[in-house]
Amino acid sequence: MPSFDEVLKEAGEFGRFQKRVFFLLCQTGVTFSFLFASVVFLGQAPDNYWCRIPGAAELSERCGWTLEEERNFTVLPLRLGNGSSGGECERLDIVWDASVSCASLLVPYGNHSAGNLPLTPCHDNWVYEQPHSSIVSEYNLVCGNAWMLDLSQAILNLGFLAGAFTLGYAADRYGRILIYLLSCLGVGICGIIVAFAPNFTVFLIFRFLQGVFGKGTWMTCYVIVTEIVGSDQRIVGIVIQIFFTLGIMILPGIAYLVPTWQGIQLAISLPNFLFLLYYWVVPESPRWLLTRKKGEKALKIMHSIAKHNGKYLSPHYSEITISNEEVSNPSFLDLVRTPQMRRNTLILMYAWFTSALIYQGLVMRLGIVGGNLYLDFFISGAVELPAALLILVTIDRIGRRLPFAISNIVAGIACLITAFLPEDIPWLKTTVATLGRLGITMAFEIVYLVNTELYPTTLRNFGVSLCSSLCDLGGIIAPFLLFRLAAIWLELPLIIFSILAVICGLLVLLLPETKGISLPETVEDVEQLS
Repeated sequence: MPSFDEVLKEAGEFGRFQKRVFFLLCQTGVTFSFLFASVVFLGQAPDNYWCRIPGAAELSERCGWTLEEERNFTVLPLRLGNGSSGGECERLDIVWDASVSCASLLVPYGNHSAGNLPLTPCHDNWVYEQPHSSIVSEYNLVCGNAWMLDLSQAILNLGFLAGAFTLGYAADRYGRILIYLLSCLGVGICGIIVAFAPNFTVFLIFRFLQGVFGKGTWMTCYVIVTEIVGSDQRIVGIVIQIFFTLGIMILPGIAYLVPTWQGIQLAISLPNFLFLLYYWVVPESPRWLLTRKKGEKALKIMHSIAKHNGKYLSPHYSEITISNEEVSNPSFLDLVRTPQMRRNTLILMYAWFTSALIYQGLVMRLGIVGGNLYLDFFISGAVELPAALLILVTIDRIGRRLPFAISNIVAGIACLITAFLPEDIPWLKTTVATLGRLGITMAFEIVYLVNTELYPTTLRNFGVSLCSSLCDLGGIIAPFLLFRLAAIWLELPLIIFSILAVICGLLVLLLPETKGISLPETVEDVEQLS
């Protein structure tokens, strides 16, 4: 009986069928990037807001004030008497009740000097010029509640983490396309509920669930694409990363055109329902079917692939070699039970963690200096395009391992140099930091491909999901690590990033080279990789 790779070669390793499926699934990269980075626009800090004095709304109506006049009467005494206060996080400790006239607003403070007006912290009486423009104004995530905005992104990353474990496991047990479609449905439904959440608690719960399902769509589509193409075509996984970058570049355009955060949330969530149409055009992974002892279904799909590619399978292809490995429910022990699998798993987990930590750290540190948020965000996404192009140029010529190692080492050296460059040459400091971001972006994109190629079919989705969960852990830790260390010394985070990246670059040299090698079907195949 022929092997799956022999049948795939005759049916076409990257023909019309695979190109169509590939293009359709690549759109998932765009919508996932929307979810990943949407907090930048959903959580924009309002330009102008102040704390309203209790009873001010009624008094304002009675006195015929405009909103601007009410603000002046509320904030001006603070600025005159307590110059350090702008009225955003504290207010005069007073109640404007029916006894207060329009001309005697401060009479209750008769004996207080202008510089000694009593103040009290603001809790829930904020007034915003654009009340529904972001979740910050919607749920009062300002002043003492500002940390809750960070919590919303941490909750999303926790959702990614949970999705990596639960849906990665489910895709290996119940099928790639089933979990993909259910995840798309989940992202869409949860996204709608998030847009109309009545309070911040509901918002957080369904943002977490959107993260769970979002990770399911991203990881599963990546595995499907990798499993239906030949070994020489697996760099299509890198091209999916380009679509992620395109999503990053499209997102500011959506945010610019849609004035409210609810509108933005719906615009980035509703496209997921369109992916449900893939039920009729994207088949189950034949590799996965073989591991589940469903050779007839796999062969039927291969005949369909051959037909769409203008090829014809030989009549003796009545059966395909089925993995002799006993299929069981995958667990972490399966990934570390044998020497080569254990080495691969530990190195890949470290590589995922390091890539995410440094990538997000450098993005936050490099920042976007002033200017137009929408334009600057677009440019920051465009910086990532050369990374994918460099990978496409090098990865099939010199392999995976060397570019993987070099990109990490370059990122580490760039971070170290940036830390010690003087502040009076900012253009050079920014250029070297950008080189570091380019290097870690390359490493981030290569780890996706290498991770997929180093696990057998029976454990591939679970292995990729488990290792990439360290990416989400790195994303949660990155802002805390960056800001805590920067408080000690501004450049200290770069020193830490440098050490982590160089260690990662040396470790990945211990991984086997997978250029031009068929995807391993069993753990034994992985152990035989040199």
